[in-house]
Amino acid sequence: MTKTAIIIGSTGVVGSELLTLLLQSPAFGHVIAITRRKLDVEHTKLTNQVIDFDCLTNYCALFKGDVFFSCLGTTKKQAGSTAAQRKVDFDYQFIPAQMAANNAVSHYCLVSSSGANAHSISPYLKMKGELEQHIKTLGFAKVSIFQPSLLMGERNDTRIAEQIGAFVLPVITQLPFLKRYKPITGKQVALKMCAVSLAQQQPLQYYVLDALFNT
Repeated sequence: MTKTAIIIGSTGVVGSELLTLLLQSPAFGHVIAITRRKLDVEHTKLTNQVIDFDCLTNYCALFKGDVFFSCLGTTKKQAGSTAAQRKVDFDYQFIPAQMAANNAVSHYCLVSSSGANAHSISPYLKMKGELEQHIKTLGFAKVSIFQPSLLMGERNDTRIAEQIGAFVLPVITQLPFLKRYKPITGKQVALKMCAVSLAQQQPLQYYVLDALFNT
């Protein structure tokens, strides 16, 4: 029997790659992409639900399936403030997770970040860590948390610091104490997410660094 996948963040570096993989995978018969704007992608397996993320609880019935992939993310610069960034990186992911759990979705897959820590002094890493902690309380049968470092790939927006990092970090991260910052492509993460969604047996599993590169 094929699975139904739900995905949010399907236009980002990881999400766009993951959407392609899910549509190609014979293991998934239906893919529900929940977005703020209509996708340019069309496929017989794809249902694109366009919603208002500020009114998420109005769409509870859409979050039904077998595996929920959460790939949303933004930057403070793009969002405009730390509070606005938190709305995307925490609220827009935790509220759908709550609804999916209530709808008996069994497997939740989250793109987090290397260094995520609920007690971090970095607002970004703190909100990522808090999200991870909250997700683990929701009662999913299986939770997969992916913690990549700098993501390389095509973006709709230009992030100069990340472009510079994509050239510099592969060199300096050969040093053992900087290994956690090793860049990774969105496709590498997406490949791992797709594989894990079919193979993971443990109730909770983190995928970091070498575990992500070894797809």
